Amino acid sequence: MTTSETWHDRKRYLWLFGLVPPTAILLALALVWAFNQFGWHSAAAVWWWIGPLLVYVLLPILDRFFGPDGQNPPEELMEQLENDRYYRFCVYAYIPFQLISLVLAGYLWTAPNLSWLGIDGGLNLVSKIGLAFSIGAMGGVGINAAHEMGHKKDELERWLSKITLAQTFYGHFYIEHNRGHHVRVATPEDPASARLGESFWAFLPRSVFGSLRSSWSLERARLHRMGKRPWDIRNDVLNAWLLSVLLWGALAVVFGPGVLPFLALQAVYGFSLLETVNYLEHYGLLRRRTASGRYERCTPEHSWNSDHIVTNIFLYHLQRHSDHHANPTRRYQILRSMDGAPNLPSGYASMITLAYLPPVWRRVMDHRVLAHYDGHIARANIHPRQRDRLLAKYEVRA
Repeated sequence: MTTSETWHDRKRYLWLFGLVPPTAILLALALVWAFNQFGWHSAAAVWWWIGPLLVYVLLPILDRFFGPDGQNPPEELMEQLENDRYYRFCVYAYIPFQLISLVLAGYLWTAPNLSWLGIDGGLNLVSKIGLAFSIGAMGGVGINAAHEMGHKKDELERWLSKITLAQTFYGHFYIEHNRGHHVRVATPEDPASARLGESFWAFLPRSVFGSLRSSWSLERARLHRMGKRPWDIRNDVLNAWLLSVLLWGALAVVFGPGVLPFLALQAVYGFSLLETVNYLEHYGLLRRRTASGRYERCTPEHSWNSDHIVTNIFLYHLQRHSDHHANPTRRYQILRSMDGAPNLPSGYASMITLAYLPPVWRRVMDHRVLAHYDGHIARANIHPRQRDRLLAKYEVRA
């Protein structure tokens, strides 16, 4: 039997693997050079796609091999773990590597001569797209690092969150996620909660533009209460975007305007990864209205969980999503896998690929939503355009 005296965090040093995404392009650089030295030029170019290879191939395989975690910290050690600064520095370290890799990628995208890497001239179009997607994957995981810091009360961590979001030009996420999504989660009013029968490709624009509108509305209302206009530097949407303008502007000055297509491509891919995760976290789940007309409090049953250990390490326990919604300021190292939460069949990395394929996604997930509500499909958060079809298909039960 495990007690507080014998318990230890077996993932304590594994959290350093969270630095793989922001350093992956450095590894790719070494592999490209080595392969070119052996004359394996075609194979060398594959490593520019190291980000997608990590997300769609390596992580799902490792999740399958290592399986679920199953370890929760004892209640009496929660405060000690919360105050252990080692864990927060594991997240802080993401930022310098992220910025170094972004600058390096800007150079690689625009360099006319990469002979030192064994490449004749600069990168070809396919390699450039792979490079942009790899840096975009880093930015997408970086949004999760920003998510971890943005929930905290410490002012420094909140600014570090905005700096991390600058790469993907998604600084408004800092506002919408904390003050919008966490209030409206698992309701039809939340643009980041996917509805039963809604494909990812329909969800993506709804979430992107809905979250943008919501973040601006939230900040405009906050500033109005202060007697300020929305076009003010204290608007957290504007000052977060300003960091992106400064970062992108600096890269354009250093590497020329030719770097801007790279920045745009990596940003779109990066925030689309975030939105894919948003899609699977609350798919079809719905909070009921109480007698007063308000929504019930968010509970573990309103978030899809996965406790697969490998993706948990890379995403700082984001997959323990029910505990996160119950305790938004709780640091990642003490998030628990909670009873009562519906569970995904695999880790987020595997489910991301399924989300891109609507027929496969529906085959895997719709019956799980139905089972979660004991066959009462009308209790789910149903996509309005699919409501009649789904109610007829599964037969409404009282």
